[in-house]
Amino acid sequence: MNFPMLLDILGNDVVFESGLLLVGDVNPNDVHRQLSRWVEQGRIYQLRRGLYALASSYQSIKPHPFTIANRMVRSSYVSCQSALTYYDIIPEYSPSVISVTADRTGQWRNPLGFFVFRHIQLKYLDRYKLTDLGGGYKAFLATPEKALMDLIYLTPKGDSVEYLTELRLQNLGRLDIGRLKETSEIFNRPKLNRVYAVLESIIHSSSEEI
Repeated sequence: MNFPMLLDILGNDVVFESGLLLVGDVNPNDVHRQLSRWVEQGRIYQLRRGLYALASSYQSIKPHPFTIANRMVRSSYVSCQSALTYYDIIPEYSPSVISVTADRTGQWRNPLGFFVFRHIQLKYLDRYKLTDLGGGYKAFLATPEKALMDLIYLTPKGDSVEYLTELRLQNLGRLDIGRLKETSEIFNRPKLNRVYAVLESIIHSSSEEI
């Protein structure tokens, strides 16, 4: 396959797996050499082993970092600070995209961003949804309540007053108290129950002020 053919096959898509070029009667070694040449020529980026993206000059649409994160690790969803920033529940955090997965913890830095994956047990991999990000992009994203509980669960002493203050939580009216309680019960940990009680009080206070 030559490069114009690749562009034609991808259309508006930006990310592709090496397996796309391995279809049919092809020599895998030739394909890997071709991919290496395109990387060296600056035509494509290697995001991780077996996953590539078109270089910026060949992208018809700039990809959303959340969709890239989903492609980096298939069994993952965007959560913690990244999701909370998206929902405007904490101020802008950092350009890294933080996801959770039942797979191994890992991180990758590539031309499309810095992607961090935190590990949680499979039974906690819940309360996320396919979210329309605009521009034709969608990604699996934790609900606001799950993003907050994921963060607190994964952070040592995340239930401390000091840490909750440090987060500078805002727009807490966007959190549903009922879903927040259900989400805390998924983990069944005293740490999350304590945080729920604190947040419930804060949310009620905020509602009364309004």
